[in-house]
Amino acid sequence: MTSTQIGASADAVRLVALRDRPLDVGEVTAAVSDPAAGGVTVFVGAVRDHDGGRSVSRLEYTAHPTAQERLAEVAAEVAAEFDVVAVAAVHRLGVLAVGDLAVVSAVSAAHRGTAFEASRALIDRLKQRVPIWKHQEFSDGTEEWVGTP
Repeated sequence: MTSTQIGASADAVRLVALRDRPLDVGEVTAAVSDPAAGGVTVFVGAVRDHDGGRSVSRLEYTAHPTAQERLAEVAAEVAAEFDVVAVAAVHRLGVLAVGDLAVVSAVSAAHRGTAFEASRALIDRLKQRVPIWKHQEFSDGTEEWVGTP
């Protein structure tokens, strides 16, 4: 898929990407690493083996063509709203197995409180506003779409 490294060190949004290959927590953490950061918060979302009392066998993420742009907008919004040093977010697309990483986001800030608050805002807004849809398949043969309009 696509990846965007944004600008010079003065820019807080350092990495925004949609990927069709396994995610690297180290890459995302490195993107927000900075001598000015006293706190770094990383969120890792993995495919779990259950949902709503049913056993999940696999899932697939699909993105709208505007998803990369929306992800960049959310990251920039969080960077502007909170006193952060850096922001990064990467979401996986395609077929994923239980245990695979679906999303990795990170925020660095001078202080831990800001890093935690901004990190929560980043992942919550990503889930709410970036048009990425999840198709879950269950062990009993049923399936469902999550996050579709």
